[in-house]
Amino acid sequence: MTSDVLVHARGLRKSYGSPRRPVRVLDGLDLALHRGEVLAVLGPNGAGKTTTVRILATLLRPDAGTATVAGHDVVRDAARVRGLISLTGQYAAVDEKQTGRENLAMMGRLAHLPRRVVRARVDDLLDAFDLAGAADRRVGEYSGGMRRRLDLAAGLLTRPQVMFLDEPTTGLDPRSRQTMWEVVRAVVADGTSLFLTTQYLEEADQLADRVALVDDGRVVAEGSPSDLKRRVGDARVELTFATSEEAARVGSTWPGTDAHATVPGPGPDVATSSTLRVPTDGSVGHVRDVLAAVAATGAEPERWEMREPTLDDVFLTLTGHATRARAPRDTGSTAPGAGAPADHEETAA
Repeated sequence: MTSDVLVHARGLRKSYGSPRRPVRVLDGLDLALHRGEVLAVLGPNGAGKTTTVRILATLLRPDAGTATVAGHDVVRDAARVRGLISLTGQYAAVDEKQTGRENLAMMGRLAHLPRRVVRARVDDLLDAFDLAGAADRRVGEYSGGMRRRLDLAAGLLTRPQVMFLDEPTTGLDPRSRQTMWEVVRAVVADGTSLFLTTQYLEEADQLADRVALVDDGRVVAEGSPSDLKRRVGDARVELTFATSEEAARVGSTWPGTDAHATVPGPGPDVATSSTLRVPTDGSVGHVRDVLAAVAATGAEPERWEMREPTLDDVFLTLTGHATRARAPRDTGSTAPGAGAPADHEETAA
């Protein structure tokens, strides 16, 4: 293990349920978080994301495998690990009857921080998370986004080396989600490494230095968002015609298919629908050449657009299903506290 690896999991296995009918959630999961980075663990419900976080945060023992945080084993050295991390779960863990300031001060006292340090840190965090104006209001009056920001601020009182964020924007509206992303970027800029689980492809794309795609309890691929998308293929121009016959005709007479090609690079995919897909390097010049080549055939598409591979394309290619298309393993409720094993996996804080 290299010195810049802050969190390291090797061969993690975990099952729920009875010994006679176990439900496997983790099946030999390996991953690593490096210092100063954001690692996004991306996968569908039931893939093992929350169970992984609970093991790494010392809240759950694995059935097999090992995990360390800053070199400390999460089972044998749990107390040391807890002093290095913070955890923000899927639901804001704040006291609605207290004010925002009182919530943060209480968390500081629970962490045994000196009062002088607590007062200074509380003021700094309220400013940093844009909560100073609401600091003395009861949290029960806060919006969902404000509660999530307060919860995140509470996790930073002790200046943790690693912050675990388990689906931090679940249930937030798009504006609140964007605000949370700005807060997360500020946390990273201040020196905290982030372990983020999410179902939102855009969230991983926006925030992560590296992405680990998890399916059925194991990592199926990892790398930077751009590296993963390059595995699927290049960008392409998608042209939609009135009929599949017209799309096929344009594809069969494409000027890039002979020695006198006027469009550099590979030709379009064989049209099996009314949409023709032409690989492109994304440059203005090449896109212009593609559109000119279409015009030269006498056909006129109803619409066209540039499309780059997405993380969903990567996941679909590697697993055969999209990240959000699959239902959890069980068919029970997904509300907190539900008794089915997959619910424990996805909703436990």
